Amino acid sequence: MPLRSYGVLAGRPVDRRREGKTDTPHYQIHLRDNAGTDYRIAVNVLSQEAPSELLYLADENFTHPLTALLPAPGSGWTPLASRPGQASLDYIRGNLFDPAGMRPLPPDLPGVDNDLADKLDHYVERATNDPASALYVFGERWGPEATTRDKIFGFLPGNGVHDVHMNQGNSDRFRRDDGVWQDGGLLLHFPGENRWIAIFLAFQSQAWHTDDTTGHALVTAPSRPVPGDLPLRIAAALVNPVGPAPERETVTLLNASPDTLTLDGWRLADQAKRTLPLTGAIAAGETLRLSVADALQLGNSGGAITLLDPAGLKVHGVSYTKDQARREGWTVTF
Repeated sequence: MPLRSYGVLAGRPVDRRREGKTDTPHYQIHLRDNAGTDYRIAVNVLSQEAPSELLYLADENFTHPLTALLPAPGSGWTPLASRPGQASLDYIRGNLFDPAGMRPLPPDLPGVDNDLADKLDHYVERATNDPASALYVFGERWGPEATTRDKIFGFLPGNGVHDVHMNQGNSDRFRRDDGVWQDGGLLLHFPGENRWIAIFLAFQSQAWHTDDTTGHALVTAPSRPVPGDLPLRIAAALVNPVGPAPERETVTLLNASPDTLTLDGWRLADQAKRTLPLTGAIAAGETLRLSVADALQLGNSGGAITLLDPAGLKVHGVSYTKDQARREGWTVTF
């Protein structure tokens, strides 16, 4: 069963706290929206299953079309449908980041900038000190609890968001929470810097290939990729060619391996899951530019491109924004 109440919370942080030693420690954030409603954000920093350290990735120059779909800053809680085309997150299908870039971090250690709580502290403190900043939290809502004060910050009614992490591909113990397009995460916007920062969290026990309907782990699927272990990838795309429609969009693939790769059975997919079957081969170290206009739709308002192997599993995925596509004739590189 997927999360019961998935959505995004928009507000500003006013306080934060590292939870003490418990069985399920969290990094706690006190957030307030423009209407003055208080919320507690409970961010997991330790897994109940081994390996216990969470996987973490922070993108300090996050560029993705979903930022244009977010509700207004400070607008409070917005329910989201768990499907593409919304502001909903999906770590696998949304092409938000490269999973190989995630790294495990301990929850809380002596010293500076060496644990997950330190990393979160850095960004939350930065947002707290910038009155123009906006924080968006994705996850599952609880409350409001009319007669219960918040156990950490003491406000009434108790109210908040948890499951601020990947919510699919779980082990059997947490399989009931699986679903697609319902992952958690944190997005911070700093308008003065024209910058978005994204923070993504996952448990090491979660699978990185999941069923497109249930979000359950595909038992035979390989684990999360490791850095540098990606022989075939999407290198570039011409999404806004010169001239009137119908335009001749192209996607460029790179074979980074020392061997020739056969493409038979591989496919490219666009954001709406239209696919283009591939054939032929790419020599070692070479690129191949493919015309995709007859099969895929690479819209000028932003989109996503995914590379699927012969088993139908995602190997690589990229995304581009409306701003990246606005210059006619320019190739977007990834």
